[in-house]
Amino acid sequence: MDGMRIALQAVVVISGLFLVLLILMHKGKGSGLSDMFGGGVSSSLGGSSIAEKNLNRLTILASIIWFLAVIGLGLVARFQ
Repeated sequence: MDGMRIALQAVVVISGLFLVLLILMHKGKGSGLSDMFGGGVSSSLGGSSIAEKNLNRLTILASIIWFLAVIGLGLVARFQ
């Protein structure tokens, strides 16, 4: 059970960091914190709607992986 717990903890950390990276890559929608840190400058990388859709899909996938790993950690802790 210790190996599974360590593996799930690694998945939570890696997917959490990846999720933060993906969220920061999203295009700003208005006058929020993203504009304060330079998100208001338009770039050619985020202008494509296909790129935004793929970024949304990757973000949802990473969040599902993170959520399932957290649930798995809870189950391991419950039945240990």
